[in-house]
Amino acid sequence: MTGGTHPPEQRAEDQAADQAQARAEGARQEETRPDARSAQTGLFAAGIVLGLMAEQVVLFAVPLLIYQDSRKVSLLGLAYALEWVPYLIAYPLGGILADRDGGPRLFRYANTGRAVVLAATVALCLAEPGWTIPVLMVNGALLTTLVAPIHMAIEKVVPQLSRGEALARMQGMVQNMELLSLALGPGLAMVAVALLGKVWLLGMAAAMFAVAAACWLSVPRTAAAPSTGDARTALAELRLGWSLLLGNRPVVLLAAVNFTMNLALAATMGANAAVVTGVFHRSQSAFAMLNVFAGLAGLLNLAVTPLLLKRYQPKVVGTVGFALACCSLLVLGLAHSYPVYAIGFVAVEVGVAYYNTFNRTQRVQVIPSEHLGKVMGPFFLINVLAFPIGGLLISTVGAWIGPQHLVAWLAVLLAAVGAVLVPLTARSLQRSIAGRRQQSADRATDRPTGTPADAGTDSPAHPRDPLDTLDRLTESEAKA
Repeated sequence: MTGGTHPPEQRAEDQAADQAQARAEGARQEETRPDARSAQTGLFAAGIVLGLMAEQVVLFAVPLLIYQDSRKVSLLGLAYALEWVPYLIAYPLGGILADRDGGPRLFRYANTGRAVVLAATVALCLAEPGWTIPVLMVNGALLTTLVAPIHMAIEKVVPQLSRGEALARMQGMVQNMELLSLALGPGLAMVAVALLGKVWLLGMAAAMFAVAAACWLSVPRTAAAPSTGDARTALAELRLGWSLLLGNRPVVLLAAVNFTMNLALAATMGANAAVVTGVFHRSQSAFAMLNVFAGLAGLLNLAVTPLLLKRYQPKVVGTVGFALACCSLLVLGLAHSYPVYAIGFVAVEVGVAYYNTFNRTQRVQVIPSEHLGKVMGPFFLINVLAFPIGGLLISTVGAWIGPQHLVAWLAVLLAAVGAVLVPLTARSLQRSIAGRRQQSADRATDRPTGTPADAGTDSPAHPRDPLDTLDRLTESEAKA
């Protein structure tokens, strides 16, 4: 029968068959979706870890190349300062790009750019060895310009992949992957430097950046904002980001705390190669082992952080981490032997990891998700401003009184600022989060009759979580 209608019995049979086929297809999708999400999560994590490991390889090779070629702490500090100046411009723009793009494509493009920059640096250093120091300074400036979009892309994607209570676990996992890269990156560099040499280590890092970009091909590009792309619109978005930041008291307080901590960390990291190889007269392997030990502490954190977050609130974990970082920085400044210095260095990294679990988890809860990139761009600009200032302090004050004494004084400053600002910040964040949750509850109460319970804004009690399997996987990885 062509061109006509099927009898009612036939239509009923066809509908039943279609429904059965749909149920079977849905069951197959439910069976395969966890595996697909598991693979997606694994590639998401692999891209971050590979990129961070490549950063650590660069951070291992470049300071040693500069210091061993010049033997000047002042030049090392100047290189560190110049390296971070482009960061100040890149972060606000990176935030806008992350809001427009959604994150994954920006991550891929920026990592590909880092691979190209490093490949060109290797070629120039091999062709003209006398240009090594200026080439490395330019290389550092270009690389840090591309770091900002990568961090903003990660900042944008993590809340999309995990919500509610699982957000803290995901942020903790990202933070601990940074510590894990501290072990894997320098450990790999320490082994490879004997075979390749420090310049060719940069070539290896270029390849790792390229692979990291490829890993994020499976991460879905979501939550991208439409844009006209003209300069006037970009400037308006920048102004909006600064306005939202300055009008958000808990985020301003958090930025002040982070700036002070980053200032002390910048002095520590910038002078680290000079302290280990110059003050304590240790080899480059000892310099690498510092970061390896810190990374091993990150492995311990993978197991400890989820347990701490189950028992204690993020603000408690963050406060303990902040106090540990302050005490450990003071140990670095007063240490008279390499073993004591190494213990203090590892303790600093652990303290910063615990503090950042609080820092990352709380800030995304008090910023509107549609403007997260616009606000986090200026937020990171304030944080990153500490790094070039820290580099200038190393090249001036550090060269005068010694890098360790500088770190000791900055540790005292950090403790004094933290004693006042950390409690104020925690209380302000708590009030702001509670207010946003109450607003969400009020909107849910005012929802018209018949509207699905899960429509509109996520309920704080039952946050919408389209990737609940991903969250469970993240938790199991954090406990591994």
